[in-house]
Amino acid sequence: MLKIKQELLDGLAAALESLSPGAGAKAAFESPKVAAHGDFASTAAMQLAKPLKLNPRQLGENLRELLLAQPVYQRWVSDIDLAGPGFLNIRLKPEAKQQIVREVLQAGDGFGVQPSNGQRLMVEFVSANPTGPLHVGHGRQAALGDAICNLYSTQGWSVHREFYYNDAGVQIGTLATSTQLRAKGLKPGDVGWPEAAYNGDYIQDIANDFLAGKTVKADDREFTASGDVDDLDGIRQFAVAYLRHEQDLDLQAFAVKFDHYYLESSLYTSGRVAATVQKLVDAGKTYEQDGALWLRSTEYGDDKDRVMRKSDGSFTYFVPDVAYHIAKWERGFSKVINIQGTDHHGTIARVRAGLQAAGVGIPQGYPDYVLHTMVRVVRGGEEVKISKRAGSYVTLRDLIEWTSKDAVRFFLLSRKPDTEYTFDVDLAVQKNNDNPVYYVQYAHARICSVLASWGGDAASLADADLGALDSAPAQALMLLLAKYPAMLSDAARDFAPHDVTFYLRELAASYHSYYDAERILVDDEAVKKARLALVKATAQVLHNGLAVLGVSAPQKM
Repeated sequence: MLKIKQELLDGLAAALESLSPGAGAKAAFESPKVAAHGDFASTAAMQLAKPLKLNPRQLGENLRELLLAQPVYQRWVSDIDLAGPGFLNIRLKPEAKQQIVREVLQAGDGFGVQPSNGQRLMVEFVSANPTGPLHVGHGRQAALGDAICNLYSTQGWSVHREFYYNDAGVQIGTLATSTQLRAKGLKPGDVGWPEAAYNGDYIQDIANDFLAGKTVKADDREFTASGDVDDLDGIRQFAVAYLRHEQDLDLQAFAVKFDHYYLESSLYTSGRVAATVQKLVDAGKTYEQDGALWLRSTEYGDDKDRVMRKSDGSFTYFVPDVAYHIAKWERGFSKVINIQGTDHHGTIARVRAGLQAAGVGIPQGYPDYVLHTMVRVVRGGEEVKISKRAGSYVTLRDLIEWTSKDAVRFFLLSRKPDTEYTFDVDLAVQKNNDNPVYYVQYAHARICSVLASWGGDAASLADADLGALDSAPAQALMLLLAKYPAMLSDAARDFAPHDVTFYLRELAASYHSYYDAERILVDDEAVKKARLALVKATAQVLHNGLAVLGVSAPQKM
């Protein structure tokens, strides 16, 4: 059907070109707002009417006649209705819709996947400083980042996942002193315990392992404790490695993997920060005032100029960000997406301004940002705010242990990133249609059960006679299957994995309606195989869509 749609689109382009040279380039189909009106719609007549100074309805009638005269429309289209001021509603013949079943079965896991475009994409996400366990906000970011990576992979991009973190700075110093105090026997509430110290039980765990001289290994580092409570630098390095290992375990439980961990400290030790500042100075985009070095960021749309180097000689936090993104560009990533919390909104303009001012060839609007809000967790009708282990917040590990990896991923991806979200733990463990991930997974498992009951050779379904798939529920299901590739492309373009969750819920609902309307394992062999081919194709698309979200497609439930 996808091939048929393209042939029909080419026919529309040819007809438009004959009416107005150049108009063919704008040929497009829309989905009718009411399914009963048709399968494809075109508003081309209304768009052309004004420049051609013609009545849009009459132009629509002319376009309709041109289309119906084409062999491709005669073969695949049953009728074209003219509605309103010039809408064209195109109705496909059943055999046109049936082709999607063969296309899905032939492509399998590759259905909806585009060929390589030769371009490299980096997605930076999670990027949590190693000062404590990952919280549910990090979980939302991990789910978003991984799903966006998967979406872009389906669109032919070579995708690189990167985790950036500050391995120095004030927070790491606080982590080190908090661990040292615990190692010396102090605890929260004792005299001498700093107000800014970290209070979670995990700090005591780090201190105990440090005193025991243990070795910890993370994806990007390994360190052996000296056991000396006065070795503050050793405590710092051990604590960072310990928490990086803990974060690795959290990410493994969430089935998220990274290609590279990038250290903020490396931007200084490699000289990248100093080189970036020099580029900006040499470009004449800075000035000195009140003992500080300023960037002329207002020249690039920022609301005010920004301090780069403070009067004490230290750099403000956006300077290493600029250096980091120059490094991304130099590493060959033509597109970069940063997944961050909404509290990072203010950094966007100044980072982009710094990249433009540096004059290194980076295009405007680089990098892209996806900002997300935090997550409220509700359990037993009450908001859960504190985890004993973390001391001040609910951890990602808590959420996974209370529900499941699949539920956490699907739920956190089911809303636009910048909208508030309340995670209902009780709903996430329910086994009924109110639980969206259960509803979608059950549709897949239900199909697998039907195929298992049949017990035939699934490969033989690829050659089934699909003529029996002419009922309204079957055609609605096939039309929805055909929308999957375009949905993926749109979701990638808009950084919108929530669109995948919406689509999968709609597809599951369409399948359940079809299952209730038509018995699949009937006595008529031709009808049975046609229906089996349709539901097998549906299971394949459910599987593919769930894979984009990082959610499993169980065969039994």
